[in-house]
Amino acid sequence: MFSRYVLVIVSLVDLLSDFHVSCCDYNCANKTVFTPPRLVVKHGDRTSSTCSLCPSCPKDIFDVEKSVGYNVKNESNITVTWTVEKMMEWKTTPKCYYTRTDGVQCCTRLNITVYKLPDLVSVSLLNHSGPLLESRNYTLLCEVQLVAPISNVNVTFLRGHTELGQKWNSNNLQKEPVTEVFSLGISPTKEDDGAQYWCRAELELGPDGPQPPPMVRSENVNATVHYKPRQLAPSPPDLITLTQGDRLELNCTAEGNPSPSYTWTSLPDGVPPSSSNVLTIESVASGHEGQYTCSVSNYVGTNTVMFKVAVKPNIILPIVLAVVVFIACLMGGIFYFYRQGRIGNYNLKDVFRLHQQHEAVPTVECGKV
Repeated sequence: MFSRYVLVIVSLVDLLSDFHVSCCDYNCANKTVFTPPRLVVKHGDRTSSTCSLCPSCPKDIFDVEKSVGYNVKNESNITVTWTVEKMMEWKTTPKCYYTRTDGVQCCTRLNITVYKLPDLVSVSLLNHSGPLLESRNYTLLCEVQLVAPISNVNVTFLRGHTELGQKWNSNNLQKEPVTEVFSLGISPTKEDDGAQYWCRAELELGPDGPQPPPMVRSENVNATVHYKPRQLAPSPPDLITLTQGDRLELNCTAEGNPSPSYTWTSLPDGVPPSSSNVLTIESVASGHEGQYTCSVSNYVGTNTVMFKVAVKPNIILPIVLAVVVFIACLMGGIFYFYRQGRIGNYNLKDVFRLHQQHEAVPTVECGKV
């Protein structure tokens, strides 16, 4: 029984020692001073601060009120060192106090921030899985699990190395670890196809906290963006004019995700259907004149390209053919007459007669030497 009474008395003394500063004046002209004045301690770590009494302050009643840890006074009773070997509380505010001669207790608070890094930071899309559609609105979520204090957490959404918008923080003043989800609206474009979305949570605890601020990041979410076809080939002129015999090439190449299909419609008579991105006719004729329509489609949408083709007659070709025929006829006639002139029409008698005449010897008149 005696031991129980002793235990009760000791407990009451400790309670009264912590209770007697319940009515503190924090505006006294002469104050006690904590060194350091602010502690930033990781949950579970050791921490300590020393309170110094002002030179003109009475020393009779001078101590540190605390809920955890222990105090050690120096021999001159002008400093008290408060120490916690393993900080496990989230809300604790030690007070250094002394009592003036008029009975007023002057107090100074020690500002303590106990922090804990997030267990996990994850990024996801709200109520969505699979590919994203261009220009649709989606919501990115960044969940920060069991972090303290949540009000000191800055959350940033990123696409690759690019920050998206401002940093987000919480208005929750709770000191214990909590889980909170932050959100950001996005509207992806074609350029976002293949991008990596992620988020990071930085615990910014001021100059007294760890530097740089500790950060925990999420895994990446790889975005696949589906978008309607977009034309890659140059826009065609209002009218494509060709000459008969020219080569016709109509290009409606486009890009899209998923890969688009090509359909040629409204083709002139005689032009077969095609599913190619380029429609080619090696030698156009007058029947190829008209309108060509190329439709490029995927499930997101369709892009349509119109081509109008005019074919004019080739007036040079008949002239060239006539000249060629004329020259051929002329050369044939010349060759014919030349051959006739070389061979001629000879009689065999004329040949012998001509031979005899060549052997005759001219005579000389008598008396004329």
